Amino acid sequence: MSLIVLAVIVVLILVLISIYNGLVTARNAFKNAFAQIDVQLQRRNDLIPNLVETAKGYLQHERGTLEAVIQARNGAVSGLKAAAANPADAAAVQQLSGAETQLAGSLGRLFALAEAYPDLKANQTMMQLSEELTSTENKVAFARQAYNDSVMGYNNRREVFPGSLVAGMFSFLPAAPLEIATPAAREAPKVSFT
Repeated sequence: MSLIVLAVIVVLILVLISIYNGLVTARNAFKNAFAQIDVQLQRRNDLIPNLVETAKGYLQHERGTLEAVIQARNGAVSGLKAAAANPADAAAVQQLSGAETQLAGSLGRLFALAEAYPDLKANQTMMQLSEELTSTENKVAFARQAYNDSVMGYNNRREVFPGSLVAGMFSFLPAAPLEIATPAAREAPKVSFT
């Protein structure tokens, strides 16, 4: 009889270890997925000042738009730093989402404004930067999707039984998906300098 009790205890311990390891693996997966977003957003944030500098000469009287882009970019950079420091912090991820929404809106206004300047549209540097930015936006969208899928997998593991018991015992907190607040901001900025 004691052998059966011992076997049951060993099986329960192995199940507990398996669930714990699964939660750790899922948490690491969503953190890695966020690191991929971090790389793409940092690349985009590095491109934006060059884009603004190129546009400055043509859009001298549109200084407010250019400053809004830089201010939104700086907000996105600080939001990215906070979220990258701890992707499991839901508040930091939501702050990043808000900053990304503002940046997408200001970039959209910049590109709409640039449409009115044929010389700017034809500028080789502007065309190259716009193409790189569009490519990076696509990579960000794919990385965001992979991150959100990882977050869903992690949250599912920590919320279903018996994982919820283990998650509660070892303080596995829920992860927040990276969402863009408005439907217009969900789209990559329209870039058309042809």
